[in-house]
Amino acid sequence: PVKEDQEYVDSILEDVRWLVAGDTSGTDPWNGNVRHASDYFDVFYAAAEHLIKKGKAYVESLSADEMKEYRGSLKTPGKESPYRNRSVEENLEMFRKMKAGDYEEGECCLRAKIDMASPNLNMRDPALYRIRKATHVMTGDKWCIYPMYDFAHCISDALEEITHSLCTLEFEDHRPLYDWVLDELEDSDLITCHPRQTEFSRLNLQYTVLSKRKLIQLVEGKHVNGWSDPRMPTISGIRRRGYTPAALKLFCERIGISKADNNIDMSVLEDCARTTLEDEAVRAFAVLNPIKVTITNWPEDKVEMFEADVHPKRDMGKREIPFSGSVYIDADDFSENPPKGFFRLTPGGSVRLKFAYVITCDEVIKDASGKVTEIKATYNPDTRAGQTPEGMKKVKGIIQWVSTDTAVPCEVRLYDRLFTAENPGSGHEDGDFLKDLNKDSLQVVQGAVEPAIKTMLDSTHVQFERVGYFCQDSEDSKPDALVFNRVVTLRDNWSKQAKPAPAKAKAAAPVDRNS
Repeated sequence: PVKEDQEYVDSILEDVRWLVAGDTSGTDPWNGNVRHASDYFDVFYAAAEHLIKKGKAYVESLSADEMKEYRGSLKTPGKESPYRNRSVEENLEMFRKMKAGDYEEGECCLRAKIDMASPNLNMRDPALYRIRKATHVMTGDKWCIYPMYDFAHCISDALEEITHSLCTLEFEDHRPLYDWVLDELEDSDLITCHPRQTEFSRLNLQYTVLSKRKLIQLVEGKHVNGWSDPRMPTISGIRRRGYTPAALKLFCERIGISKADNNIDMSVLEDCARTTLEDEAVRAFAVLNPIKVTITNWPEDKVEMFEADVHPKRDMGKREIPFSGSVYIDADDFSENPPKGFFRLTPGGSVRLKFAYVITCDEVIKDASGKVTEIKATYNPDTRAGQTPEGMKKVKGIIQWVSTDTAVPCEVRLYDRLFTAENPGSGHEDGDFLKDLNKDSLQVVQGAVEPAIKTMLDSTHVQFERVGYFCQDSEDSKPDALVFNRVVTLRDNWSKQAKPAPAKAKAAAPVDRNS
């Protein structure tokens, strides 16, 4: 009960609503009322008394350490407890005293009577009930004894008439106990069906951790900003990041189900996001690291409007982009010392501003530290909207831009993978996964977006052209203070980093042509 919390309950319900309907506030997608294991506490208790009356359960008075000692190991059989052969009457009396609160925590517990020599440790008289004097989130202080998971699991399934109970592979050794409990209750009137437990491999995702214990460490250690941090692999986290239910369903379809251990590359999930967002995300220009470009030959106070599709492949309407003599371009689209193959703006070089004109860099202005603060350029009026005048060499580079007069300021959170290692912690002797945290998993920049974004805020996602897919932050974004989260980049930037360098080819052995 101490691990139960209403916040977790509400979060699970919200997650299920979103996964099914894409909305956290819509109609409940489940059949009937929400079921809690605590709804069946009376049945669990009756089932325990039924087992006691059959001589299949007994109250144990050994301490936890003694029980562990008596349990044996994989190589040695267990020993029977000296309290194993208490009479049915004594066991019933003691169990009812446990319920009444007459014993302290750890003083005794209820165990199944199965086989202390079983090769399966789970069948060596496992605990069914223990004393825990704590308030339960659903039942308050009504109970001071609580069923163990293995006991509650199978009975809950039977009460809800589950046909197939799907579990991960670590529960495979628990299946005999699952069946034993249900078999022993068949002669009662408590259950009417016997579900079948089936196991499959759990999902392991590279560059993150899925263990609840490790996730708690991340939250409590302030390595992330809570359970809904967009870097967290929780449903609330990836929902806030901007992943869609369709992307998760496509991901599940692609990876399938198996009994073999698997370790899925994060790029599979990211590609599912790209695939689903490609068709639904509206388009907009955004500059995340702005440099001002002053077009010196542009007529003063003139503003020209350029029309562009809201989506290049779907009929989602048009948007108007204002162009003036002062625009922002991204700092990454300018280089004073360009590497080979750089086709964007350079001193004396030209680039096309998408949908608008070709500009040529004439002058670079820097501050005292040498940082570029402004570029002065001229535009070619004959290059409007993609035109190339006769005799002019075609410009290869095309970049996005926003007019400084109408740009909408925004905060942009560039989220990346939370860890730098595929299997966090595996490369360290102490297994400390925190040593592999990616210090660049979140970068916050102040950007500028084209003004049409104000008419697109009802859309859930936007592709900032040449940058990536984004969505408004569900907690922090406001109409007058926009905050965008990067869902995923347009391309997989990690594959090149993770790909090992090709091995050098070995020189071929000389061939004796005369042999």
